[in-house]
Amino acid sequence: MDKERKLIIAGNWKMNKTVAEGLDLVNGLKRELAAVKEVDIIVCPPYTALSEVSKAILDSNIRLGAQTMSEHQNGAYTGEIAAGMLKEFSVRYVILGHSERRQYQKESDALIAAKAVAAHAAALKPIVCVGELLEERESGRTEAVIASQLEGSLKGLTRAQVEETIIAYEPVWAIGTGKVASPQQAQDVHAFIRSRLTALYDEAISRRVRIQYGGSVKASNARELMQQPDVDGALVGGAALEIRSFSDIIKNSI
Repeated sequence: MDKERKLIIAGNWKMNKTVAEGLDLVNGLKRELAAVKEVDIIVCPPYTALSEVSKAILDSNIRLGAQTMSEHQNGAYTGEIAAGMLKEFSVRYVILGHSERRQYQKESDALIAAKAVAAHAAALKPIVCVGELLEERESGRTEAVIASQLEGSLKGLTRAQVEETIIAYEPVWAIGTGKVASPQQAQDVHAFIRSRLTALYDEAISRRVRIQYGGSVKASNARELMQQPDVDGALVGGAALEIRSFSDIIKNSI
């Protein structure tokens, strides 16, 4: 594994925060995290806050991400947002295939792959999410599910694009439940993902891809999770909505 690779911590606000609330949050994070250089920090507000948050973090070490995007560049797709529109607000990252999108919007691996291709075409860095349901884990199908999602969601990307794609492992049973994969459980799946990337591409690529853990990450468990050799960061949900909890996760990850 490439020990030069920095941690990447992304805060997914989901459908939370007005513009004013979002500005309060990022201004607080700027004060708390101004000295942090060891971690790539991303915030992913709802679309309505992207413009103002972008301006607020312009002179900071915080980068901007979006929560999803369309696979299309433009056209008759009411309610959709294209990559080019995100670029107007200096968005650099985009979350694709979050478990909630897979569940509620029925997003398939093929759709996520098309979005990843479109993201790279616009020079956005996708955070592609994979993860198993509780019943899939309990029936011993975790690796089969992850392998299928990973291969399907990266289909059509070049080797260079895969290298610039971030993978987020989200055990669905640990999202918003208060449950969390143990550090060893997280490491086992992250190591499996890296082994699949080696099989699909090669070891050099698999060593460079950053793999985040997402699932009830908190300040209290961040340090031990981030110490695992194949865990390269976190995709944080609820704990990213408060200045203290998110900043403590980042500080404890260093």
